[in-house]
Amino acid sequence: MRMRWWRSGWKVAAPLAIGFSAALVLWVGQPELEVYLHTSVALLVAEAGLLGATGVLLVLVYRRRLAAATAASATAAAAAERAEHRRFLRRLDHELKNPLTAIRVGLANLVAGAPGGDPTVDGNRPTGTGTAAVGESVRAIDEQILRLSRLVADLRKLAEIGDGPLAGTAVDVGALLREAAAAAEDLPGGNEREIAVSVPQVPWPLPTVSGDRDLLELALRNLVANAVKYSGPGASVELRGFEENGLVVVEVADSGIGVPADEIPYVWDELVRGRAARSLPGSGLGLALTRTIVALHAGGYELRSRPGAGTVVRLRLPVRRS
Repeated sequence: MRMRWWRSGWKVAAPLAIGFSAALVLWVGQPELEVYLHTSVALLVAEAGLLGATGVLLVLVYRRRLAAATAASATAAAAAERAEHRRFLRRLDHELKNPLTAIRVGLANLVAGAPGGDPTVDGNRPTGTGTAAVGESVRAIDEQILRLSRLVADLRKLAEIGDGPLAGTAVDVGALLREAAAAAEDLPGGNEREIAVSVPQVPWPLPTVSGDRDLLELALRNLVANAVKYSGPGASVELRGFEENGLVVVEVADSGIGVPADEIPYVWDELVRGRAARSLPGSGLGLALTRTIVALHAGGYELRSRPGAGTVVRLRLPVRRS
């Protein structure tokens, strides 16, 4: 900022320096030289007003340029911070993925080498054990490795989002809601929840939004997975879509454990998990991914909750303009 001031300041300083230098030469070389001006008071007042207006204009121009330079600097700093954050997530993904794979292979070999061990793998998970104690230990370790693997996968998704431009195609949010509800039945405990979808069809259907269908599908499935995870058997989960003030509003509501009021401001941050959620598996990145995806689509997000009653997550996406 200081360098920019000096680069533009010389344009003002140069005429002043020339003027003072010429005045000094005249004062020293020809002190008797005088000029008498005959003018009116009105003209002097007008000239003073003109000089004052010019000064005010120069100050306004300078302040506007200073504000623009400050905003540009802040934008560049924010972009650099986001880029550095994505680089960190990529490095973390790279550093964690290979050790986790090696640990899983070592576990499989340990199971195969144990007395009575069975080297078969079901879904990348060792199933045979030499003894019951070894089997329980191996399963516990493998569960934690799978949890870390899911965390790494979510970190990679979070790093990749925002690197390229959005597809900008027309996305049917109603269809995404129905697909997310159908996919929820395959989640652990999903077939034990009452999942309902509400999307208007008359007098006109829900309008489309503009964006990347895959990313929006990921955001909705994260919300539905949370609704299923944090509610008990027989709980109700509702997926709603409607139009409001030029926006497509999506709500995922559940009758689960809820979120305490003091935790709500932080649930959208990365790796944040509430007190009631720490006993359940999860990476703490689902809502952070959803937040990032919605922000890329110039949308908004909101979470309302009551402990013991349930949670409503609302997403707002601009309607696609033809």
